Amino acid sequence: MAAFWNPERVMTAEEAVLLIKNQFSNLTILKVAAFARGFDNTAFLINERYVFRFPRREIAGELIKVENRLLPNIAPSLPLEIPKPQYIGKPQPNFPWAFSGYELLGGKNPEKLTREQRKKSTNILAQFLRQLHSFPLQQAEKLQIPYDQLGRLDVKKRKPLLMERINSLKMENRLSDVLYNSLRQFITTVEDTLVDEKKVLVHGDLHLRNMLVDDEGKITAVLDWGDTHIGSPAIDLSVAYSYLPSDCREIFFQMYGDVSEESKDLARFKAIYSYVLLLLYGYDQGDIQLVNDCYFSLKLALEQ
Repeated sequence: MAAFWNPERVMTAEEAVLLIKNQFSNLTILKVAAFARGFDNTAFLINERYVFRFPRREIAGELIKVENRLLPNIAPSLPLEIPKPQYIGKPQPNFPWAFSGYELLGGKNPEKLTREQRKKSTNILAQFLRQLHSFPLQQAEKLQIPYDQLGRLDVKKRKPLLMERINSLKMENRLSDVLYNSLRQFITTVEDTLVDEKKVLVHGDLHLRNMLVDDEGKITAVLDWGDTHIGSPAIDLSVAYSYLPSDCREIFFQMYGDVSEESKDLARFKAIYSYVLLLLYGYDQGDIQLVNDCYFSLKLALEQ
């Protein structure tokens, strides 16, 4: 069976240049370079200044539209940089999906970070999520931000999927006995009835490939808002388990504000679920650095 992240369409640099020139004649293109690719988008760097993202799947075109509506409205209130779409691309016959371009943000991907480097982001992550989750829901609804329609924290549905994936990784000798047994043990402790009824505006996909850090390892920006929706804060609070060492979490939650034990349990589950999936993706793409970072994050998430 093909992986769900397999693209329906992959934009080439030549096609990207033609699309941009066709819709934004005021932008003179002097240089184009491949920049990044993910589940949903292929990105190119234009003139070493602008990042243009092109969907790889039909659903991603709709997600970019959501980003374009939301990001200008939340950027001024957030303590971290986020993309600010300046070029809003429209579908056309030879490329039927929306796309967008924004000014390149400073920073680098948080690869090979030590525990001490990760600790530097404890306060700013808590402040960032507190502010994001305080965005008025009525305003989010007016911007047509969807509620969670995918059951992202439907534990009863996702526990078997998680178990299936770790069994697959073990069969391929991609999990040590210690890590495999720890993951299995964790899954057995998660109640199927676990739920958090609270609803806030969430980023929806807050993992290390959607962040930028400075030279000291401190987070400076949050990218890729395609999964933003109205849902449980646990979706984003998972970063406290997948990114931060265990001895930072109490400080993180104190700075963030009131968090129920149910929400914390869901956040840990989400962290492990997401990074098992990213681990599979990393192996599929031959991205050894992502693979290594996923192992590190899974071990963090299992820490008590």
